[in-house]
Amino acid sequence: MAKARKFPHTYVIIFYLILFAAVLTWIIPGGRFERTIVEVGGTEREVIADDSFTYTESQPQTWQVFSAFFDGFVDKADIIVFILMIGGAFWIMNHSKAIDVGILSFLGRARRLENNRTIRKLGVDNIIITLIVLLFSVFGATFGMSEETIAFVIIFVPLAISMGYDSITGLYVCYVAASLGFAGALLNPFTIGIAQGLSNLPLFSGIEYRFFCWVVINIVGIAYILRYMHKIKKDPTKSPVYEDDAYWRSRQQDSVEKVEFNTPKSAWISWIFLSGVFTYCAFALTTTKLTVGNSSVIWPVFPVIAVAFIISGYFMLRKSVHFFILNLLTFTILMLIVGVMGYGWYVMEIATLFLALGIFSGISMNYSPNTITKLFLEGVKDIMGAALVVGLAGGIIIILNNGQIIDTLLHNISGAMADMGKIATVGTMYLMQTAINVFIPSGSAKAALTMPIMSQFSDLIGLSRQATVMAFQFGDGFTNMITPTSGVLIGALGVAKIPFNKWVKWVTPLMIILVILGFLLLIPTVTMELNGF
Repeated sequence: MAKARKFPHTYVIIFYLILFAAVLTWIIPGGRFERTIVEVGGTEREVIADDSFTYTESQPQTWQVFSAFFDGFVDKADIIVFILMIGGAFWIMNHSKAIDVGILSFLGRARRLENNRTIRKLGVDNIIITLIVLLFSVFGATFGMSEETIAFVIIFVPLAISMGYDSITGLYVCYVAASLGFAGALLNPFTIGIAQGLSNLPLFSGIEYRFFCWVVINIVGIAYILRYMHKIKKDPTKSPVYEDDAYWRSRQQDSVEKVEFNTPKSAWISWIFLSGVFTYCAFALTTTKLTVGNSSVIWPVFPVIAVAFIISGYFMLRKSVHFFILNLLTFTILMLIVGVMGYGWYVMEIATLFLALGIFSGISMNYSPNTITKLFLEGVKDIMGAALVVGLAGGIIIILNNGQIIDTLLHNISGAMADMGKIATVGTMYLMQTAINVFIPSGSAKAALTMPIMSQFSDLIGLSRQATVMAFQFGDGFTNMITPTSGVLIGALGVAKIPFNKWVKWVTPLMIILVILGFLLLIPTVTMELNGF
């Protein structure tokens, strides 16, 4: 009997892509645009200067395919350390069984909702998943949530498994949902804000039609996952990751009924200490300016959080330390949102926040310093594969940059659109931005590189600059969910224990639907009179 062919490991696939990128550097001539610095929204951005492209001496990549891993590791160091710290922190919290207790409690309350006839008809699970997807989609659309979703994968994958679904469902409700919002980009300052600023358009103008697009995209996205969930609920073995999810199922085999509900003195000490920290913040930071897109509001965030933490922490401690740890997780998430919207936090601050969560979870469980350290290292070891693959994927971009072919690709593609009609041109811009997203996954970097060229090119052919921004928006958003050069995608898949090849096979039909949908939503931008266009 012939041996079944095994699909290459994720590391092998990415290394093949590095080799392919190196081959391109031998075929495509080197080229370079001159860059200049402009200020957009109070931040300096590097953009391409007009008519500045020149061919340069080719830089074919050879032995660099072996050093790409090292260079990619250095380039993606922030994401890699973020993943390791998140993994270690959550391992401490998971060891306490607090998440298991929380999931069991949540599912018990949710099932009681089935007593309501209307809710029972709609389906409790359908309502829960829809609300979670919409929440993360709003996060993606307003403040560009991306890297932050990695921290939530560890929460929602076990929840999805407990509900009778799979790790794909858990990944979908946070990572894919945020990506859908990222594509809708209502007020995302990192994509729409930069793209419109570089195109000299009023900031967040055209939001009415973008809101319509966001609604349509989310309807399609929610319908897709609910349909998939229905299939998996009927037969869990139909999940492409059923065997891989044995890891998550095995972690739930230790029955929560064996958990000893108590509250050690150390948990009360943690509550007192953290209450003091929040009280200090309440007096030091009496108000916080929260910014969403181009709008902002000043609220007494920390005084409210301090009062809420002190009261809720007290009652949770009276129930059990496990509920207190869940309370810590809730306020960690609140602090994440406040930090991102109010203080411009990024992966360093967020990783630090979750590290503190892990340490105080261990202290609350009365673990010794050695035990906390041991658990943290076990978590780092468990998630190391996800961190390493991010560095390897970063090597693809290193090869393309060092080979100096990205600018050549930009130049040739933009020149090929000169004689097309409006619909064909905006469609080609959309496909071009989609293709570029494979090489430049960063939305803000891609906006800075492409919009100065595309916006001026649209003027020459009588195309609305707003339509050009929309082509960028959709081209930047959808393929983040499939491109192997996205450190966030690779990191999220690694945390969820989903093999890259299985994810690609599963998500490809959704990608085809979304790419076609994006093109259809672009047509009205060049055929109809829309506000802001």
